[in-house]
Amino acid sequence: MLKAHSRLFEQLMLAGDLLLVAGSWLAAYGLRFYVVGPRPRFSEIPPLGPYLLMLLPILVVWGVSFRAFDLYRPRRIGSHLSEAADIAKASSMGALVLVAAMTFFFREFEYSRVVIVYFWLLSIGSVWFSRAVFREALRFARRRGYNQRYALVVGSGDLAQDVARRIQARPDMGIQILGLVGDKKDQRGGVRCLGGYSDLRAVLDAHAVDHVILALAHEDYGRLAGLLDAVGDEPVTIHVVPDLIRFASLRGGVEEFEGMPFIHLRDSPLHGWNLVAKRAFDVVFSLVVLVGLAPILLLLALGVRLTSPGPVFYAQERMGLDGRRFRMLKFRTMRANAEAGTGPVWARANDPRRVSFGAFLRRFSLDELPQFFNVLRGDMSVVGPRPERPFFVEQFRQTVPGYMLRHKVKSGVTGWAQVHGLRGNTSLAKRIEYDLDYIERWSLWMDLKIIALTVTRILFERNAY
Repeated sequence: MLKAHSRLFEQLMLAGDLLLVAGSWLAAYGLRFYVVGPRPRFSEIPPLGPYLLMLLPILVVWGVSFRAFDLYRPRRIGSHLSEAADIAKASSMGALVLVAAMTFFFREFEYSRVVIVYFWLLSIGSVWFSRAVFREALRFARRRGYNQRYALVVGSGDLAQDVARRIQARPDMGIQILGLVGDKKDQRGGVRCLGGYSDLRAVLDAHAVDHVILALAHEDYGRLAGLLDAVGDEPVTIHVVPDLIRFASLRGGVEEFEGMPFIHLRDSPLHGWNLVAKRAFDVVFSLVVLVGLAPILLLLALGVRLTSPGPVFYAQERMGLDGRRFRMLKFRTMRANAEAGTGPVWARANDPRRVSFGAFLRRFSLDELPQFFNVLRGDMSVVGPRPERPFFVEQFRQTVPGYMLRHKVKSGVTGWAQVHGLRGNTSLAKRIEYDLDYIERWSLWMDLKIIALTVTRILFERNAY
C-alpha cells in the first residue's frame, strides 16, 4: 500500500529524472563540440538554439517512455541490475523515437549523430547512477527504522518461514514482518504466529498492514480463493510466492503469453541476447586459438602421424545440446581401432591402448585442441559440460538424478566441473552437480573465469590420462 505522500514522491522522481535527461542532452552537445574528438573551428560549431528547441520533445518522449516501462513502481523487492535494464530499455525506446522524429519532422536542421549517441549513453548512466545513489540512501535510512512498511506472511511450513527469514535478513528493504498467519500447529522459528488461516480478516483489521505475502505450501493451495476473499478490498499489496522450488531443477522464470503468466521450472539461461553473445564469443575465441596455434597444431598432427600408424584425428560420437549427437574431433592418442575388442570403455591410468606420443598429448590436454573446429561448426561451445558418449549417457541417466539436464546447453571444450578437478575417473554425481550449477549461474564472466582456471589445470592436472 502506498502512503499518502507516495504520489507526490513519484512525481518528484519523474521530475528529477527528466532534469537529468535534459542535462544529458546539453552535456552531449558540449562533449561533442568542445571536449571529445576532433573539435571544429568555433565558426563551424552548430548553434545551440536548435538543440535547445529539441528539449521539449525529448522530455515528452522520455517521460512517456519512463512511464511505459513502469520505472516508478515501488522497488523494495528488486535489484540495481533489473532497474538498470529497465532504464536502458526506456532510454533506447526514447532514442529510437527521437531519431525518427528528427528524420521526419525536423529535417531543416541536421543534428549530430554523435551527439545522439552520447546523449543515449549519458541518459542511461546518469538516471541509473542517481537512482542507485538514492536507493542506497533509502536503504541506509530503512536500516535505521525510517520509511518502513509492514507485512504479513500467510502460510505454513518451511516456505513461509523461509520467506519471513529472508525478509528479516534484509532490513534495507524497509519491510517489517508483523507475523505469520497459518496453521498454528506448524508454526516454528523466530516469527510470531498471529492466528490461523480463518483469522486473517481479524488480523488485517487489528494491524496496519501494507503487504500480504501468500507463501502457501503446495498442499494448501485450495485455501487461496478463501484467503483472497478474506483480504477483500483491503488496500494492501498482495504477493504470491509459489511453492515450486521442489520441482525446479534449472533456472526458472515467468513469461507472459496472451495475457497469461507461464512459470518456467526448467529453462536454459542461453536464449535471446545471451545466446547471441555466447555464440559470438565462441566463434571469436576459437578463431583466435586455431589461427594463433596453427604452427603448434601442425607439429602435433605431424607427431601423431610419425609415431603410430593410423589417422591423425579421431572422431568419436558424443551427445550434445538437447540430446543431439555429433562427431567430436580429437588428436588420436591410442592405437587405431583401440575398442574393437573391448567395446566402449573409459580410459584409465597407464592405459595399454595408449601410444607414446598420445600420453604426452593427454597429459597436457593437447588432444582436445581440434575440438575448436567443433565449436566453429556449432556442435560445441568453448565452455560447457563435457560431452559424453551415447553408450555411457544411457547408463548414467538411469543412475544419476538430473543427468540429462546437462544437455540444456551446448557441450564445452572445458567446463566448471573440469576446473574443479573432476575429470577422468572421478565422482560422476559431483561432476553433474557442478554442470548444473554452471547452467544455473551462467554468465560470460563465468566463462572467462573457467577459461583462465583451465590453463592452470592443464599445467597441474593429475586426472588426465
